[in-house]
Amino acid sequence: MRLDMYDDFPSGMKAYLSAYGWHFSKAMCDWAISMMEKEDGTGKKIKVQPWTKEQIDEMLKKYNVDVKKKGGYDYVYAANMCKADLLGSSVPNDQYAALYVKNVCDDPDAYDGIVFTRFYADCIGSGTPIIWEEMM
Repeated sequence: MRLDMYDDFPSGMKAYLSAYGWHFSKAMCDWAISMMEKEDGTGKKIKVQPWTKEQIDEMLKKYNVDVKKKGGYDYVYAANMCKADLLGSSVPNDQYAALYVKNVCDDPDAYDGIVFTRFYADCIGSGTPIIWEEMM
């Protein structure tokens, strides 16, 4: 169901937003990444081995990419979404993945929290419930 169909926010959502705003907490990011899959070339979906925050930080440093609007764990989610959906196709390697993260997070036309709100919209659209209290 769409969020605007309710008079009240889902249980725990106000507390989450008070703590993190429209950004990923570590717990929310870990949960979101745990659902990521990609096709293995035969059409079979497989789980993606995620990049850790430390691996992403090292990748950004290696390629001298400075992401100014990291938004908590937003950039970690963006990097792993890139890895799951784009790496090896339209994003050929880690260097371009680092640039993708910067482009997504530092987009001058984007509003604060865009990475998280796009994820949340996907959850609403797919009917994936979020147990907000567990994401703190």
